[in-house]
Amino acid sequence: MRGISIFRFVFSAFLLVSIASCTTNKPQGVSANVSGVNKITVLYDAFGKDVQMKKDWGYAALVEIGGKRILFDTGDDPAIFAQNIEAKKVDVRQLDFVVLSHRHADHMGGLTYILKMNPAVKIYAPKEPFGIYGSDLPSKFYRKAESLPTAMRYFDGAPPETMKFGSAFPGANIHLIDKTTEVMPGVTLIALISETPGTKELKELSLAISTPEGLVLIVGCAHPGIENILAEAAKINPHIHLVAGGLHLVVAQDHVIEKVTAALMDTYKVDLIAPGHCTGEPTFVAMQKAFGERYIYAGVGSVISIGAMTEKVAVYLTPGQFDAADGMTYAFLRANSDD
Repeated sequence: MRGISIFRFVFSAFLLVSIASCTTNKPQGVSANVSGVNKITVLYDAFGKDVQMKKDWGYAALVEIGGKRILFDTGDDPAIFAQNIEAKKVDVRQLDFVVLSHRHADHMGGLTYILKMNPAVKIYAPKEPFGIYGSDLPSKFYRKAESLPTAMRYFDGAPPETMKFGSAFPGANIHLIDKTTEVMPGVTLIALISETPGTKELKELSLAISTPEGLVLIVGCAHPGIENILAEAAKINPHIHLVAGGLHLVVAQDHVIEKVTAALMDTYKVDLIAPGHCTGEPTFVAMQKAFGERYIYAGVGSVISIGAMTEKVAVYLTPGQFDAADGMTYAFLRANSDD
């Protein structure tokens, strides 16, 4: 009888643990069962405190989470990118994949260095008609005139069903994304198109990572609008834990900055903000004031802790003010950039 009682106790305990595991409300993101440090390291930007890193207009960040190493964008200048990678001792031969947010040079200029060091690395890029990353179209896109003699017809009147177009990076392992896609469990590329004058029809990818704390969102320039990107991200998980990267408010007027800040705070209730790149100095000021301790300084060289290993989230580097050198660099680059 005692043996039966022990069996019943063990079975009951097992059943309770199983039920608890099945009913947990925590998102099953890539960081759920991984030991180690999950972090974002900013490798390229025009401001920062790390004296070993060179400042330049552009953006790149290494995302290490769930045992995966994802390079998001590659900055502008290959030589500067290589210098900053060396300063942080990043082994780019050990990347799981690269994400190129969009076709602007200050986000993909350093790709040549990556391909030199790791030519077979998988690269995700936005699919655009006749885009620099390559593209394809069904041959029915053009009108036919069957009355023409064969010698005057495209492909002698027998075009391939799908017409493929070349890339600026021949031989690169590029995978084109034309809609929001989960590329691995818990890791989604959000694909949206800009409607903003000057960048209209520009397709941009943002990186969304599910963690137990909520969704971590990394954006390159947010040309489609950060509110639109957040709306799409909220379909994955309405709890947005962290937003990092460029918010494209570098020339925005105060009322626009206030509207976006309010949306981040009140509509989407973002836990933490780590803005950089084309977010803009006035926006840094506004968001630092609004978010307080939940604002994370994220200049080049900064390391932001994320995911399951986060306790008091992020390194919480003191935001402070830009020093004189930062201010001069940022003002010059802003004045001479079309981003």
